[in-house]
Amino acid sequence: MSPARSFYEEGGFETVIGLEVHCQLATASKLFCGCSAAFGADPNEHTCPVCLAMPGVLPVLNRRAVEYAIRAALATDSTINGTSRWARKNYFYPDLPKAYQITQYEQPYCEHGRVTFDVDGAEHCVRLTRIHMEEDAGKSIHDAHASWSLVDLNRAGVPLLEIVSEPDLRSGAEAAAYMRKMRSLVRYLGISDGNMNEGSMRCDANVSLRRRGESVLGTRAEIKNLNSFRAVERAIAYEIERQAEILLGGGAVVQETRLWDADRGVTRSMRSKEEAHDYRYFPEPDLLPLVIDAAWIERVRGELPELPDARRARFATAYALSAYDAGVLTASKELADWFEAAVAAHDNPKALANWITSDVLRVANESAAEGETDFSKLPFAPGHLAALVRLIDDGTISGKIAKTVFSKMVESGDDPATIVAREGLVQVTDEGAIAALVDRVVTANADKAAEYKSGKDKLFGFFVGQVMKESQGKANPASVNRLLKQRLEV
Repeated sequence: MSPARSFYEEGGFETVIGLEVHCQLATASKLFCGCSAAFGADPNEHTCPVCLAMPGVLPVLNRRAVEYAIRAALATDSTINGTSRWARKNYFYPDLPKAYQITQYEQPYCEHGRVTFDVDGAEHCVRLTRIHMEEDAGKSIHDAHASWSLVDLNRAGVPLLEIVSEPDLRSGAEAAAYMRKMRSLVRYLGISDGNMNEGSMRCDANVSLRRRGESVLGTRAEIKNLNSFRAVERAIAYEIERQAEILLGGGAVVQETRLWDADRGVTRSMRSKEEAHDYRYFPEPDLLPLVIDAAWIERVRGELPELPDARRARFATAYALSAYDAGVLTASKELADWFEAAVAAHDNPKALANWITSDVLRVANESAAEGETDFSKLPFAPGHLAALVRLIDDGTISGKIAKTVFSKMVESGDDPATIVAREGLVQVTDEGAIAALVDRVVTANADKAAEYKSGKDKLFGFFVGQVMKESQGKANPASVNRLLKQRLEV
């Protein structure tokens, strides 16, 4: 452990973190033109004179993007401003065709929201400074050629929400949990796919340290374009150590923008941190102020889906689930939908929850990118899992056999009944047949039977295991336990 880390953990410093989350809205077209906003096209395929900034072209606002922005404001208890204004944020970079970005500055469309989330069972609340709409830049590609960089402008003009938090976070773990909740929210709302590996959601983290007990904020460094939960947590953890070492050595933290180098596990200096005046903001002359009236807000409010917190509370009550299980099942809208489809097919919520939070999630995560689990790609449907639990409940198979059936469901995608019939996995419930197995095992292990009768009760598990082995796991466990108890007590 480094001296800085040791000092930090002893309480010398407090970390102060604020996040700027950039969320790509799932509209069919871009924010100010009709070009497709879809991901994955060939370079520069989704471009037109507007997003290429040709002379004389004018932007036209995408109404659907505004509706999605209203949904986000309502879901975060933000105050929606009736009138907001567009601004030009001026900076030069090759992937910004206009040499400015259309955004909102002094008058964003909403402010003063909040997001609640859990970390290790404790509830946290982060205040939101503002959410504003803006257009995305293009993408510079630096590794495709040894002598020059390339530019892909498909993403230029794609609609974004920038969600700016107050500096209410205190660790990388909290920041990652906040990001997970934000991703869950936008996916429940249907306004973004939140796919971090495609750039649909990313964040900049502002990190500073101050002496514990002080109220004045320290000098912050901004870490740009963190595109995974793991990157958020690791980059912030590194930055905390880096700044602590500087301060312990008597130095001063420089206000700057830094990049996260995931391969080396470090942040690297990129440039000095810009202030607002560096961007020379001024009102966008080609767009009228955005007016959002009360009737529009109320219509969108009436169309909001059930959100994660409400769904978690309903799962706990309606399905008699633990707070933990309800939280896991509702963290993802796709998983919550999958669970409810399974319950609709077989009404045993607790058993289904147990299978989903362990075996199903394990299978779903094995082939998924971080944070991008797609339950539609599971090799079996919710009805298959419901059928598996039904076979256990009606005594057709045991819990142990069910694990074998589940593995074969993953391999083949076949329904459980077909697998059980094909593999001959039906549970043995004939007590005469089980009694014969019990008698054979006890006779073959007479010495251990004598030890059990003399008081070594723990040997009972040995006999159960031997009977189950003899039956190839097919004997009804309850019958095995009862008949063994009777036989050993003779």
